[in-house]
Amino acid sequence: MTSPADHLPTLRSGRWFAALPADLAQALMARAELRSLAPAQALFLRGDAPCGLYAVVRGAIDISGVGGQSDKARASLLTRLEAPAWFGEIALFDGSVRTHDAHAATQATLLHVPQEPLLAHLARHPQHWHALALLLTDKLRTALVAMEEMALLPAPQRVARRLALMAEGYGQWTDAGRSRRVIALSQEELSLMLALSRQTINQILKDLQARGLLQVHRGEIEVCDLLALRAAGG
Repeated sequence: MTSPADHLPTLRSGRWFAALPADLAQALMARAELRSLAPAQALFLRGDAPCGLYAVVRGAIDISGVGGQSDKARASLLTRLEAPAWFGEIALFDGSVRTHDAHAATQATLLHVPQEPLLAHLARHPQHWHALALLLTDKLRTALVAMEEMALLPAPQRVARRLALMAEGYGQWTDAGRSRRVIALSQEELSLMLALSRQTINQILKDLQARGLLQVHRGEIEVCDLLALRAAGG
């Protein structure tokens, strides 16, 4: 297994880590431990005690939940986190239990900064809470926009907009022009993410494919025209 320092180029490709005060970035790296997860392996589950801050440096992590009565329980996929995303900060602030499940969507490598050493550092350097608050508020902005889209946008626009955002790394890269051509996401996973039926997702993707905006492959969506896909999202 590599060392946390080997993943610094990946971390620095993300806006949040790249903008950190140097002493906070060094403190995170000094306390970081590497974790490796197999596909579908749980990192933590809803109700688990807080365990610290994480960064995805390879692979992907799904944040999901299940709700409703046991005989009618419904699953939801809130988001898929890929490098260089950081997560887990909510429980750092309130010390309460995990709000959702986190599983590896693929073989994944994470940096883990344990809760207690990080809290001890923040007690000695309270000015560093501000940077962590920015990580939290960025997630809040994204969540509020997603809620608004769920309420106001028709399904085709929601699908196009979400795929464009995923292709652009949710705007988290330091290089604003960077994008990924292939999104590792199945139609079933996209339906869970957007609370749409599998049939509806299939119909919308077929239409986008017929217009030359993307190609649908098994377990993947290839973006052929990102500008047009973004425009289709309104």
